[in-house]
Amino acid sequence: MDLLNRRTSKWSVLALSIACLMLSLLGSIAYGQYVISSKSVWTAFWAFDPQSIDHVIIRTTRLSRALVACLVGAALAVAGVLMQALTRNPLASPSIFGVNAGAVFAIVLFSTFFSVTSLNTFLWLAFLGASVAGALVYGLGSLGKDGLSPVRIVLSGAAISALFMAFTQGILVIGQEGLDSVLFWVAGSVSGRDLSMVMPLVPAFVIGMVLAMLAAPQINILLSGDDIAKGLGQNTVLIKVALSLLIIGLAGGSVALGGSIGFIGLMVPHMVRSVVGYDHKWLIPLSALWGAILLLCADVISRFVIMPEEVPIGVTTAILGAPFFIYLARKGGTRE
Repeated sequence: MDLLNRRTSKWSVLALSIACLMLSLLGSIAYGQYVISSKSVWTAFWAFDPQSIDHVIIRTTRLSRALVACLVGAALAVAGVLMQALTRNPLASPSIFGVNAGAVFAIVLFSTFFSVTSLNTFLWLAFLGASVAGALVYGLGSLGKDGLSPVRIVLSGAAISALFMAFTQGILVIGQEGLDSVLFWVAGSVSGRDLSMVMPLVPAFVIGMVLAMLAAPQINILLSGDDIAKGLGQNTVLIKVALSLLIIGLAGGSVALGGSIGFIGLMVPHMVRSVVGYDHKWLIPLSALWGAILLLCADVISRFVIMPEEVPIGVTTAILGAPFFIYLARKGGTRE
């Protein structure tokens, strides 16, 4: 059951979550192998000095890294909410749509056979591969007289993921020079992007999450069951197609930008649901905020574990998420 039933309490959680996001952003920008004071962080935005090392580090490295963590964390969490609603499976996560495997396959394919090395190009190739894999999963999951089935779409996702992983391994055996380029997407990372690469993607992520929030009332109706939803006049097929496209877009964009980062889409929806309940009008925006906070914190942790080296952020989220997944499995997929 949700801990907060009163609307005022939920608004308080929203305000507190926004405050925590601001603090997490500050921590992501300030802390690392080279610690920057909060005063320098502030002046880097409002009184930039190109002669200041702190300001240059913030503008060229830390800011873009924090922004990537926010976008990827929020998008993965919202995609997880939508995935669990669409499949009605509490253990579902965006990777079920095969987006990770599809993105990695596209990168390995083009880096091996077409000698692609540009990070910008890899980003779009990853999104293309993720989209193709998601479309295949949705198509297979929709076959049959009953249309889209939660069980069928999970099985289709597992099959497509295994297929793309097998293709990827086969290509890497043929051309091992593609191994270095794929390691980044396999492990997951939010570093190495500059603002010129990230900023054009911000509107797409924001639009996707806004559309998800606008769809919240329809998702609430859909969760009451197909028969009831149809009785209330809902076009369930159209809603399921729209949710699938949003999942592919959000999850695919996340993989393209940050690589294969697991467990965010699984953990965050359950964490938020335990506090505010099943109303997606609250669940979606709070999941976006908590997903961003969680990935920002995971990124900061990754910088300190084996300093001066960094642990891939995908490893950190896996360490955090694996016990949570085991707990959910033992409880039958619920936290209530």
